[in-house]
Amino acid sequence: MAAGFTLSVYPWVYKAKYDGQGWVEEFQEKPHRTPEEEARMGDSDRASLLSLRNSFPDLPLINYTSQYGMGCFEGLKAYPQPGGGLKVFRPDMNASRFEASMKGLKMPGYPGDLFEKAVIQIVARNAALGFRPEYWKEWEANHFVTADSVYLRPFSLSEGGIGLNLSSFPWVVIAATPVGSYFDPDANSKAITTDMVRATPNGTGWIKCNANYVIPTLAKKQAIAQGYMEAVFLDSREGRFIEEGSSCNIFFRLKDGTLVTPAVEDRILNGINRRSVIQLALDKGVAVEERPISIDEAMEDGQECFVTGTAAGVSYIESLTHQGRTSVFNQGKMGDLTLDLLKTLKGIQYGAVEDVHSWMVDVPLERE
Repeated sequence: MAAGFTLSVYPWVYKAKYDGQGWVEEFQEKPHRTPEEEARMGDSDRASLLSLRNSFPDLPLINYTSQYGMGCFEGLKAYPQPGGGLKVFRPDMNASRFEASMKGLKMPGYPGDLFEKAVIQIVARNAALGFRPEYWKEWEANHFVTADSVYLRPFSLSEGGIGLNLSSFPWVVIAATPVGSYFDPDANSKAITTDMVRATPNGTGWIKCNANYVIPTLAKKQAIAQGYMEAVFLDSREGRFIEEGSSCNIFFRLKDGTLVTPAVEDRILNGINRRSVIQLALDKGVAVEERPISIDEAMEDGQECFVTGTAAGVSYIESLTHQGRTSVFNQGKMGDLTLDLLKTLKGIQYGAVEDVHSWMVDVPLERE
């Protein structure tokens, strides 16, 4: 099983440069051996090889992205299938959000059709070299919570620059790595509110931009140091309404059975797993409300709580602590609806449940 995130970049990477007229694309094969040979390498030799794969000497080190966070990124996955194939989950949604994020940062938008084709090609080219996970039936026992997948990281990088400025001639880079479970399945799943502010009205909270992840990282590390798994952000104006987790959207199932999640506004990221879970809940006849939910309502009327995201999938929250007061959901165990949504979403992604919404996109693979 792969670790949550590793910097074991696969050999094939993708780059596109905006030249003022359009996007000039390039696939680049980085140094590598076979996966079996790399697995047998000593730690030092393997680290050196992986360092070469994470080296892009033709890209500027000093730029508006590295200096000021003027960039954005996406995260999506390709999943191994029972028949030996690979499929990518809803790449059209990531493509649309990525283009919107770039335009939100006043840079040229990267077209969705290029995004989707490049993502599929990166997975296919690396799989042809053997860099891909295989499907294991044992994963089905815990509903694929610890299953492996291919993580894809598209991101923008600005042209060289040191003064405060916008990016007019950005690059887009797409790399792939192996990834396993994001949250430790053996750790606690307690959450605590933070007094840090993730996003403010009329800001960049809706954009998946680099700078948005500084405060969530600090808040999550602080929560972990206090013995919790997750940090939960409240609104910046009143400090009363729940907005997001450190890197995920958040849901509460109330005692009347209604599933509530904060409405997507300019402070909250429009998560793709969020949208998918809402659809799956509606498919099951669950009443879903996208609206403000106060910390008091969540703690007093919440029956189940879970977070969603590309990394998190569907991960339950056993308790929520706010200003010294703790509410435990479903006696600290995963609730029935949370489990049902987890099983359905993961099942669709790994080919164990019918994909009635046609969310999964096939990766054409070379056949022996």
